[in-house]
Amino acid sequence: MTTGGTREVNFDGIIGPTHNYAGLSPGNVASASNAGGTSNPKAAALQGLSKMKFLMDLGLTQGVLPPQQRPDTDALRRMGFTGDDEKILREARDADPTLLAAVWSASSMWAANAATVSPSPDTADGRVHMTPANLVSNLHRSFEAQTTTRALRMIFANEQHFKVHDPLPAQMRFADEGAANHIRFAPSHAEPGVELFVYGVTAHDPSMTTRKYPTRQSRAACKAIARLHQLDPARTVFARQHPDAIDAGVFHNDVIATGNANVFLYHEQAFAMSRSLITDLAGPIGGDLVCVEAQNTDFSIDDAVGSYLFNSQVVTLPGPENSMCLLAPIEANENKPVAAFIERMVADPTNPVNRAEFLDVRESMRNGGGPACLRFRVALSDAELGAAHQGVILTDALYARLVDWVEARYPEQLSADDLVDPSLARRCLDALDELTRILDLPGLYPFQQ
Repeated sequence: MTTGGTREVNFDGIIGPTHNYAGLSPGNVASASNAGGTSNPKAAALQGLSKMKFLMDLGLTQGVLPPQQRPDTDALRRMGFTGDDEKILREARDADPTLLAAVWSASSMWAANAATVSPSPDTADGRVHMTPANLVSNLHRSFEAQTTTRALRMIFANEQHFKVHDPLPAQMRFADEGAANHIRFAPSHAEPGVELFVYGVTAHDPSMTTRKYPTRQSRAACKAIARLHQLDPARTVFARQHPDAIDAGVFHNDVIATGNANVFLYHEQAFAMSRSLITDLAGPIGGDLVCVEAQNTDFSIDDAVGSYLFNSQVVTLPGPENSMCLLAPIEANENKPVAAFIERMVADPTNPVNRAEFLDVRESMRNGGGPACLRFRVALSDAELGAAHQGVILTDALYARLVDWVEARYPEQLSADDLVDPSLARRCLDALDELTRILDLPGLYPFQQ
């Protein structure tokens, strides 16, 4: 939607050619339950591109983010493995198969974890601020920060409009998982908003622990990002995830809550103190916050995690009505209590979400990421959008080129046994080299330096 010359642009992560089911993410129920299975990288990437095309055809501005260089054999060399790629890959498998899986991971596809962004109406210097996530909670994701920072600085290079910060210190006190734990509310994308940061742990409070799964986002990281982005403290809210939700598989806040403009969609067990949170959010935006709360009587947290309803995208559609559409995974429509809740929400005239669409991103879902995981959203004015790198903005022509690239370059299937194949590693690098030419991002990857 464009509002006063400002629109939300969704930059989706292109699912990389090494998409596989390694189950590397503790607390991610879907990822763990499919660990060891045979993945379908080509189908996954085509599903992701189809989802991007769907949003573009709705009239929304859509961008893409490139995948990471994988396998990351340099990471294995930093761990003491030596020799050519074939020797390194085989020795890593023999020493610890999880290390091998980590350097092949295509997890950067979930671009919601790429960074946290504050649009220019919210920042003191009037620029769009971005802080790439350090992702230190999981080894396989911690390898992403350097290339993500380089990619964002290439796409948002104009320092008159953009400030891309360094990631926070790579230490658990500042554990940062990006926009998956951040929601911005505002009457429109062009107006100053309220930014909600959600955390699971405070470094100085040992009582804030979970029983089953680890927490990933720290309060210190949220506070640091708010300072870096020059946010108004009166319009910045910090909230704690409910520890029971984390133990149920809510590893990121976007598995249990989402928002768009003035709409807040969440489960009643999402936060440790929901009522005071609503007051804190509603005040700065003039009390116009529209809360859509799913209660336990509607469906359980297990239903939320299984269906990924809250990992849907809520987008404002073009047109004067400012109506909104819920872009949900098809799994949400297959869960009867969740589907019934969606039907009631769409029919309710007290909120602007009056349409629901169900998207097939099953390959991503099997690895624990729904439609909202795949996108990094950035509110941009016309001038800011014009100053961004245009090679990553989706058009019909770019979509066709990317589909052809996937069809030509991606493996049909991938299993754990394939991860020791040096010829597959070379083919993946050749594919990424071609992608940088398609997107006009020369020198993005370490192997191109």
